[in-house]
Amino acid sequence: MRRPPLGSVRLIHGDARKLNGIASGTVHLVVTSPPYPMIPQWDGLFRALGATDYPGMLRVLADAWAECQRVLVPGGILAVNIGDALRSADGEFRLWPNPAETFVSATRLGLVPLPYILWKKPTNRPNAFLGSGFLPPNAYVTLDCEYVLLFRKGKLRRFPTHDAARLASRFSREERDRWFSQVWTDIRGARQDSPRGRSAAFPPELAERLVRMFSVEGDTVLDPFAGTGTTLWAASRWGRDAIGVEWDRGAYGALEASALARGFTLSARARGPKGMKARVGRGVRSPRPRRA
Repeated sequence: MRRPPLGSVRLIHGDARKLNGIASGTVHLVVTSPPYPMIPQWDGLFRALGATDYPGMLRVLADAWAECQRVLVPGGILAVNIGDALRSADGEFRLWPNPAETFVSATRLGLVPLPYILWKKPTNRPNAFLGSGFLPPNAYVTLDCEYVLLFRKGKLRRFPTHDAARLASRFSREERDRWFSQVWTDIRGARQDSPRGRSAAFPPELAERLVRMFSVEGDTVLDPFAGTGTTLWAASRWGRDAIGVEWDRGAYGALEASALARGFTLSARARGPKGMKARVGRGVRSPRPRRA
């Protein structure tokens, strides 16, 4: 298969709710997996952002989706990988419907909802269960699916007839048939261990598939919750320019180190809010000229 020239990677140490340094209408695709509300791993992060309860956590994410809407081009796509949470609160064990709340939040902003994807994680044990084992009725269904919610900013994105970048980005019939099915069972979950603890990273195959489905070569792809950089490396590999925003200092440092290890040369580019740094890197090969 033909490989396009590597795209650039720009790193910003900043806040997903204030995408300073990213102009309105300049991003073609957002692919991200945010911190999930009501998952204990993310409690500290949400507290640092002023959210101590479920509604507050949802407001943090709503502000991020509003910024994503601002920076997207007309017809640009927002793809959000997110799952439900199971947790006890006030002595009651229950489900916290993060995908449903995200769906409502994004549509309230005016983003157009599209058919979503259910990603069934085959890493989960098929015989796992919660609750009372073999005795009804107090057992619980195991969560083994996550959602990829899809939204479009306004009407369909338009291209000139026989647009070269769009034609170069085409996928095969087999890829189309597999990718545009609503339930994905062929992507294994990513390893979650890292030097900093559980990473919550999604698999590279998931990011690559979304990048190829919803963008063309030369486009700009944003991850406002960059984490370990999975979206960034996938976008660059397929000839898209990538922007990653990460708020946590430790995660941002690890992201820089990973970019250098992958052959990107980082240099001071700009400063974000409160002196937060932004850096840009180029791949080993020169990227395609930027398209409008």
